[in-house]
Amino acid sequence: MAELINLNKARKARGRAADKAQAAENRVRFGQTKGQKTITRLDADRQRRDLDGKKRED
Repeated sequence: MAELINLNKARKARGRAADKAQAAENRVRFGQTKGQKTITRLDADRQRRDLDGKKRED
């Protein structure tokens, strides 16, 4: 005989697993500290300034 399962518990467990996967993806995507964000922003600003300084005037 097959094992009986509670469908509500199975549905909720599936939902929790999906939420956990989404949270892991968000941690990877948005998980930067304030210091890392500052360094990234400053680096982008520096690269933009360097590029603007190398533009040729027509």
